[in-house]
Amino acid sequence: MSTRRRFGLLLAALAVPKAWAEAVPPIVGEVRQRLAQEPVLRGSFEQRKSIKGFRNPMVSHGDFVVAHDRGVIWRTQEPFASTLVVTRGRVLTRQADGTVARRLSAADEPAVRAISETLFALMAADLAALGQRFQIEGETSGKDGWRLVLRPRDAALARWLARVDLEGDRYLRTVRLQEASGDQTLIRLSQQAGAASLTAPEGAELD
Repeated sequence: MSTRRRFGLLLAALAVPKAWAEAVPPIVGEVRQRLAQEPVLRGSFEQRKSIKGFRNPMVSHGDFVVAHDRGVIWRTQEPFASTLVVTRGRVLTRQADGTVARRLSAADEPAVRAISETLFALMAADLAALGQRFQIEGETSGKDGWRLVLRPRDAALARWLARVDLEGDRYLRTVRLQEASGDQTLIRLSQQAGAASLTAPEGAELD
């Protein structure tokens, strides 16, 4: 399936929000209590994208900033520099020279808000928002450890994404996206540290 086709399925699946009608699973409350609650979180990431039919995964590295009331800045440094900025109202990608490569705005396309909110929720481990679109189950381990499995509630979303696995402790540590096509993305987060506020340049990127 082409990237454009997958994006189309995702857009259709997220266009209409789903109410979280079921009782909130106890595991959600347990994980919330374990997660750190800093307003701003910074760290590094390694992303491995495994595509069905290809032997070696595509690997990228970079750093990120999550501001829970503003959005996410996802800066890829290797193999090619680029920046992804996600807020509740838009998704924007910039090339290394600062040129905007793609901009999706909720003002132009209402479904973009649902997409950006879901991406934001995944990166920020916002379980309340994720529960609106995924069934959540999981378990805790040790003092701080936890693992969650997210399965799409909507059939249209399930045609693109089979499941999401999240693992962590005080911070989200790994995200595994298993697509219905067989492709898989594994993101490992490290060197995470909380802060009280964004820097001026970070705030400007999220404006």
